[in-house]
Amino acid sequence: MIDTTMGYLAVYPREVIEAHRAFIARRRATRPGEEYRTPTDEEWDSFLGHFEKRKLSIGTCGRAFSSPCVHEHACLRCAMLRPDPAERPRLVEIRGNLIDRIAEAKREGWLGEVEGLETSLAGAEDKLSQMDAATARTATAVDLGMPTFTQIAGRATDTRRRPPPSAP
Repeated sequence: MIDTTMGYLAVYPREVIEAHRAFIARRRATRPGEEYRTPTDEEWDSFLGHFEKRKLSIGTCGRAFSSPCVHEHACLRCAMLRPDPAERPRLVEIRGNLIDRIAEAKREGWLGEVEGLETSLAGAEDKLSQMDAATARTATAVDLGMPTFTQIAGRATDTRRRPPPSAP
């Protein structure tokens, strides 16, 4: 935030700091004062516990602090699940289990179960593709090449013809 302010102001660090402090003061003036009190031990424990509860077997839940899980902990179906590529074998196993359960549900005529399991299977396949895309992004290096001198010099030289200097 201060770097951005410095980019806009870019004169003296003292002015930047004063501008940033004024910005914070304006923001705080619009918010209720009770938000700036010291949290109780219970509130702090709840906040820290939130992050512990976000750790899942195949990744991390990205939902906001103190927000309920709208998918009732059906994490494979949730867009907020951030899969960990290291847990790909576990997710492949889960997908295989879902395929077996769908076959069983179809065989037994449990049509409601089939629908729910197919939704979870689609979620598992989506998470696998997210994992593969993340792995491909980190494993792929882009060679930008090294510019040659003529490429650099070509940009710096003036190629327009100039009239010869006039004689004195």
